[in-house]
Amino acid sequence: MTFPNTTQPCQTSARPRTSRQPHCLAVALPKARVPHLGWLASGLLALATVCMPPAAWAQAGAWPTKPITLVVTYPPGGGADAMARLLAPRLGEALGQNVVVENRPGAGGQIGASAVAKATPDGHTLMLDASSFAVNPALYPKLPYDSAKAFRTIGVVALFPNVVLVNPQFKAKNVAELIAAARSGKDAVAYASSGNGSAQHLAGALFESATQVDMVHVAYKGGGPALNDVIGGQVPLFFGNLASTLQHVQSGRLRALAVTTGKRVSMLPDVPTLGEAGVQGADIHEWNALFAPSGTPDAVADKLAQALQKAMEAPDVKARIAQLGGEPFKGDPKAAQAFVQSQMSTWARIVKERHITTD
Repeated sequence: MTFPNTTQPCQTSARPRTSRQPHCLAVALPKARVPHLGWLASGLLALATVCMPPAAWAQAGAWPTKPITLVVTYPPGGGADAMARLLAPRLGEALGQNVVVENRPGAGGQIGASAVAKATPDGHTLMLDASSFAVNPALYPKLPYDSAKAFRTIGVVALFPNVVLVNPQFKAKNVAELIAAARSGKDAVAYASSGNGSAQHLAGALFESATQVDMVHVAYKGGGPALNDVIGGQVPLFFGNLASTLQHVQSGRLRALAVTTGKRVSMLPDVPTLGEAGVQGADIHEWNALFAPSGTPDAVADKLAQALQKAMEAPDVKARIAQLGGEPFKGDPKAAQAFVQSQMSTWARIVKERHITTD
């Protein structure tokens, strides 16, 4: 049996079809009695398949059906951008589609995140963000999206240590002496950062909270000027990431007092952790994570998580992360989601406790 060659759009009103409505084609069935139910069942099955929305196609195993856009919420050349461009070709190999990196910087990551939050949750638009993702809800109460509800965490890529750094001429030779100096008098120790609400500012605030000391925060317009003034001796203290400060430690222009991770890092084997130095509750990492819009189907999220794990096993990816002093995150998507939520809780507490603003 053949159906008449008559078709019409599967719409019930004259309103234009939006991108979120099912893409479908209704087949006009003949009025005559269908003698073979098998043919009718096959036709209805084909009709149902054609009329499935994009998310259902993904659930049915057709995903990905086109190149994937990986939005980076920061400008080209930064750490998040470098990580995205390192992972993109490996993700593409695992998924069988090109993964195209698109930089959408601005407003501390809000512009790119807002675009991804509004994207169709079909797995074709993803986001690679940094640790500021967990800070922004506390710093910006009026975000154009709900960070806790608008995204699905696919996986945390890697954790990168911070280092407690001082000018070599500063009197504190270890963390205990730094704490003693900070307690010696009002405004006795100052630390530099790239600006209010920056990673360096927050690291310093967490250290203050964990050690119950008050220090002077000196905000610069950028990490470069802040670091230069610490090297030059204008400000004694800096909380910086290992990748951008290691060369200065190795050259002797900065002294590393501690790393802010749970265990020592291979590039600075003689530098203790904050825990070993007697400071608890101040572990801090900079990190990158892969997100999808909330509502992304489980089947797609599972494929993405598997692709990310495969990408992380690539020799060039492992080597680059190690070169930056990073450590791949160990845990499944549920563990990654729990990690991100714990980071959001920590920074919400610190921002409120230390009265941190972006002004």
